[in-house]
Amino acid sequence: MTSGRSFYITTPIYYPSDVPHIGHGYTTVAVDTLARWHRQAGDDTWMLTGTDEHGQKMLRAAAANGVTPQQWVDKLVAEAWFPLLTQLDVANDDFIRTTQERHEERVRAFVQALYDRGYIYAGEYEALYCVGCEEFKPEAEIVDGTGPFEGLKVCAIHSIPLELLQEKNYFFKLSEFQDRLLELYSSVPDFVRPESARNEVVSFVRSGLKDLSISRSAFDWGIRVPWDETHVIYVWVDALLNYATAVGYGSDPEEFARRWPAYHVVGKDILRFHAVIWPAMLMAAGVDVPRGVFAHGWLLVGGEKMSKSKLTGIAPAEIIDVFGSDAYRFYFLSAIAFGQDGSFSWEDLSARYQAELANGFGNLASRATAMIERYFEGIVPAPSTYLDGDLAIQRTVADAVTAADAAIERFRIDEAITAIWTIVDALNGYITDNEPWVLAKDDAQRERLGTVLYTAAEGLRALAVLLSPVMPVATEKLWIALGAAETLGRLQDQPIREAGTWGVLTSGTSVNGLAPLFPRVEQSV
Repeated sequence: MTSGRSFYITTPIYYPSDVPHIGHGYTTVAVDTLARWHRQAGDDTWMLTGTDEHGQKMLRAAAANGVTPQQWVDKLVAEAWFPLLTQLDVANDDFIRTTQERHEERVRAFVQALYDRGYIYAGEYEALYCVGCEEFKPEAEIVDGTGPFEGLKVCAIHSIPLELLQEKNYFFKLSEFQDRLLELYSSVPDFVRPESARNEVVSFVRSGLKDLSISRSAFDWGIRVPWDETHVIYVWVDALLNYATAVGYGSDPEEFARRWPAYHVVGKDILRFHAVIWPAMLMAAGVDVPRGVFAHGWLLVGGEKMSKSKLTGIAPAEIIDVFGSDAYRFYFLSAIAFGQDGSFSWEDLSARYQAELANGFGNLASRATAMIERYFEGIVPAPSTYLDGDLAIQRTVADAVTAADAAIERFRIDEAITAIWTIVDALNGYITDNEPWVLAKDDAQRERLGTVLYTAAEGLRALAVLLSPVMPVATEKLWIALGAAETLGRLQDQPIREAGTWGVLTSGTSVNGLAPLFPRVEQSV
């Protein structure tokens, strides 16, 4: 059942000039978790991800590998980017590639509309260009090179020399939208989040906007400018438009009206493209601006941003093969405040896996289900009179649902997990305090034992629902072990905002054997 509320959310469109690293995985599982939550809440949800396949960097990577650009991107997408989604258990609704005809045709139509409206003009351009960023760099992101690049100007992000480009290009009148953008940020204060990102964007726009070069004529790997086929559309303009072209812009007005506008989750290094250039382009075309842009921080390894070029890139499979996809998802989404930088280390991952997943959540699930099997022959007992401790668990669950849903609305997945984890901690303490293994020795305490174990099982039912967007594999196993699939249906269909309603798990349900949700990791990490 749908709430009727549209929730369209996108990852950045990834540049597949190389294989993905854990930074890409981090963004993807964050967006997937947000989408899964809203789906379970009954919202009309759509999650988009995809690949940005044009541009000079892609052309050079293909040439270095002795193949055409199309052959190169086809290989990388098939062998690295599609498998990433499977490895991470991502349930995206669509995957767009900028080399697809559905995208290219609609990009040309959009750019033509900007031209027809008088927002594009021809001019000459000379500036320092970073092929890694596919961007003409502002002064703030140009630094003096050191070591082998001493005497050169280098990109502050990629630490590679910049190229001085001189071209006749077409320009978008970005400077005309300074006041309208500032009004947008003022009237919709949460258009850019978190606040640090918003402040950066507002400061950047207030300092003055220059018109944007939106075409290249020095190479031909891109979408042709419709009125001048000697030029290709600047890769970032092409890429940004995927968010609209994927949901029917220019071809399916009904679908576009249903989905648009979107929420965009991006890394902070590409914030300006999404929070400045993209809404300005939409304003110029007469299309609604996005609902909002959330910029998360960088993943740091050894104090540096995750990067293949700096040899700090770690493939997601390196973690998944050891700890599993659920642990990957849980670790990155809980250990890092979403919106801030966060450091990754194998030691921290291993410690959190053992303490929070194996000993915390996993042990709780194993103990509770095992005691129902041992003391009630695998049948969920009926509760009797609830005492203060039992009612406290019910309040904890209800409060966790409210707090987690509010955190998700703020895009703070880490805070949502923290709220949900109060149930894990409370149930572990509850079992320790009530000692069901002692109650089981006294026939006079049979009803009390049933109440305690029902409370534990019903708490686990709520945990399975609330944690399923974060850890879909483990929670599905728990759901089946609780017998809930037989009586309540599929886990992904459970209304997440109603997870705190008490008494949903039916007494008399058969509990099945539960293998450890988070087995001991034997490998050295």
